[in-house]
Amino acid sequence: MQIVLLLIIGAAAGFLATRMMKLNTDIPTTVLIGVGGALVGGLLLRFLAEMASWAAGFVGALAGALVLIWLWKTYVKR
Repeated sequence: MQIVLLLIIGAAAGFLATRMMKLNTDIPTTVLIGVGGALVGGLLLRFLAEMASWAAGFVGALAGALVLIWLWKTYVKR
């Protein structure tokens, strides 16, 4: 069932992409373009999401360290 769904989504994405780029292709090529684009786009988006989560983790760690330093300077070191 997932393969059929991938082919349907690939056909739709390939159709839209070929029309947007003004490219005339046959149906199998259009489906292959869409499925290939889904694979490339999915991997790219996963990579970008992973990089964003690492960056968010770093920003959170930095903010936590700044709060701890502020607490230390305000309440402990007098």
